[in-house]
Amino acid sequence: MSLNFTVTKNDFLEGLNSLQNITNKKGTLAIISNVLIESTAGGILLTGTDLEVGLRLFVQAEIKDEGSLTLPAKKIFEIVRESGSENISVEETENSWVIIKAGLSTYNLAGMASEEFPEFPEYQQDSFISVECHIFLELIEKIIYSVANEQENIYSLTSVLFEKEKIGDSFFLRMVSSDGHRLSIMQKEVAANLDAMVLNEVTLIPKKGVQEWKKFCETRDTIDISFEKKQLVIRDNQAVMVIRLKHGEFPQYSAIVDAVQLSNCLKINRLPFLDSLKRINLFTEDIFHTIQLKIDKDKMILLSQNADLGNAKDEQIIEYDGEPLTLGFNCRYFIETLQVMDGETVEAYINSNSSPCLMESEEDKGFISIIMPMQL
Repeated sequence: MSLNFTVTKNDFLEGLNSLQNITNKKGTLAIISNVLIESTAGGILLTGTDLEVGLRLFVQAEIKDEGSLTLPAKKIFEIVRESGSENISVEETENSWVIIKAGLSTYNLAGMASEEFPEFPEYQQDSFISVECHIFLELIEKIIYSVANEQENIYSLTSVLFEKEKIGDSFFLRMVSSDGHRLSIMQKEVAANLDAMVLNEVTLIPKKGVQEWKKFCETRDTIDISFEKKQLVIRDNQAVMVIRLKHGEFPQYSAIVDAVQLSNCLKINRLPFLDSLKRINLFTEDIFHTIQLKIDKDKMILLSQNADLGNAKDEQIIEYDGEPLTLGFNCRYFIETLQVMDGETVEAYINSNSSPCLMESEEDKGFISIIMPMQL
């Protein structure tokens, strides 16, 4: 049978928009840049996948003829977005072509047969736990910026480590990321009972999956979540997302944290420090963003130099009574960390001139950032 349906622009556009980041990836299979559209009771199912992340969601529609086909995800999204009509009709003709009517506009669009589309992963129905979305949004926001890019040689650093821990009667969820030059840790207490959540010994979620997980949570209050051996499943009553887990080792991050002695402390006003870093970054070299920090009693001087442009100097008042320190750091790492932190005051711990810097705040419970130094 040939698919034929009518749908409201806003509902269709919202569904197609949710799939754009997944379907726009260039892959070896041409069909994964398409969205699979299937008729179902009361509407249509939209499915997109890049073989790492799969998303299927329900959109209410009037079904005139049942069927299924795939259409170019980006082009159908653009057509619907630019449409001036409140209602859009899609009718399949021969050879997977469709006629799309929106008001006075008519489009002929070439699709591909649905039989070639990858099967949506099966998953267990009985192992889900309901968790409030704000928990995951805060976890992800605090660590996503320091995940390594795909070009990174250490495969596991392109993923986020996910852990749970029971401390007393309380459950905590933790996310950890590192690109080899910095480390971000965020931990949140969860009201839900997590006894039924079974994780792998090392549970690694790819960066793309974490980004799509965040997007999934942004429009919802609560989601159901289930970890299986090879995949993470997230759902509510309208949509389901399956993220393929990665396998490998992750750095022993707790040993890195323990190596920083929490004795030599600088107390810094977060926003003035952030503004100072943005100013000083104007004169760093593009690749490494190297700056020099000169720390003395209650004062920190920030210095940067660019061979082609010149140099810059900035000064910050801090609370510090330790030995004088001179250190080199990547300025951008500090900026990105301070941008996700909460609170007015940041505590920074640095043991020596060649030591990493550990940052945390009493007003930002559960968050720790460690930035490795650079050679000056």
